[in-house]
Amino acid sequence: MRTFIIVWLGQSVSIIGSSMTAFAFSLWAWELTGQATSLALFGFFIQIPQVLIAPIAGVVVDRSDRKLLMMLGDTVSGLLTIIVLLLCLSHHLQLWHLYVVAFIKGTFEQFQQLAFSASISMMLPKQHYSRASSMGFLANYGSRIIAPVLAGAFYASIGLVGILMIDITTFAIAVTTVLRVSIPRPTITEAGIQNYRNLRQDLGFGLSYIVARPSLLAMLVLTSLFWFAHDIGDSVYSPMILARTGNDARVLGSLASAAGIGGVVGALLISSWGGFKRRINGLLLGMVGAGLSKTVFGLGHTPLIWIPAQFCSSFNFPILGSSNDAIWLSKVKPEVQGRVFATRSVILSVTSAVAYLIAGPLADYIFEPAMMPKANFAPLLGKIFGTGKGAGMALLYVISSLCLLVVGLCGYTLSVLRDVEIIVPDHDADAPGTSRK
Repeated sequence: MRTFIIVWLGQSVSIIGSSMTAFAFSLWAWELTGQATSLALFGFFIQIPQVLIAPIAGVVVDRSDRKLLMMLGDTVSGLLTIIVLLLCLSHHLQLWHLYVVAFIKGTFEQFQQLAFSASISMMLPKQHYSRASSMGFLANYGSRIIAPVLAGAFYASIGLVGILMIDITTFAIAVTTVLRVSIPRPTITEAGIQNYRNLRQDLGFGLSYIVARPSLLAMLVLTSLFWFAHDIGDSVYSPMILARTGNDARVLGSLASAAGIGGVVGALLISSWGGFKRRINGLLLGMVGAGLSKTVFGLGHTPLIWIPAQFCSSFNFPILGSSNDAIWLSKVKPEVQGRVFATRSVILSVTSAVAYLIAGPLADYIFEPAMMPKANFAPLLGKIFGTGKGAGMALLYVISSLCLLVVGLCGYTLSVLRDVEIIVPDHDADAPGTSRK
């Protein structure tokens, strides 16, 4: 796993820098506007380019050197951060600048993420897929422990400028680590070469591949519903906490750290254990656990409830995410993973973009006004969620959390999904020296 670990370390450092910047951007935008919509639009502008570019990115990933694409994604992200730094230094930085940067960054991150995902099966044998995916979660959640603490401290001392400079340094480290390793490319069959000559066919290949396998299609639909509900809640998460604590960035940072610790514990568990023998159980049970934990979180009013609930919620995501990734990596042939994973990314990005787009206005113009003192919902729900600023967002958060729970439970009622690992053969099932089981 040497090559994978080197790349993973570089990406982990970069994620810490990016997480610090994202935390600082959230504080900056909330101080500027005081609206949930302004924060939710960050997610929207990151997702939209992924919807537009993912099909082409999938074709490019399958045709090109994945190592170079990973370096390209990190390089462009670093350059965009430099542009924001210059705007900040010249006192010209505005909110719409960050939306444009998010749009462009989302475009190139799609190439980087697809190239990395499609390279895992070339760097590691399939028995390590769950561990590799859990290490990805370890990097993401580990950054949540470190980044909010650092960003909260540095934002008051060195400001947004200093945090951006740290982020630029981490991008340089990520590019350097990828540059130093050799990442194998998949062997392309003659049939694959013929298919590459038809771009239109390539663009539709991923969807036809998934549709031809109803179990994979069912899993994609289920995860899309899960992330749609999740991202509605995620959109109002930061403004809800800031509104309920009087803009206390320390509480928001503490919750981010609790999320990081929960995610790291979950990732370490999967890394050492290897995950459920039937990975679909990890996916569905993780959804149920996340839904329950987030419901408790939304019902809470103080950090005494928020922190343990956040820990339990984040604990589930490495379990469900690594199980989901391992199924896709084992069922889809390496030489077509770029296109198939791109199609999956498009569908998930569409649902996320819609969630981010509607969540802010729902919170600002429907749920928040409805939970003000003497408003429509206050007499009925005020004793549960309270009234005033943040109460409406808490109600929306709980509704979205209950939907996560329902999605996970519904997965067990569908045999085409429940038995995906039996119905769909592994991509190497017919390879020499292997046998079906």
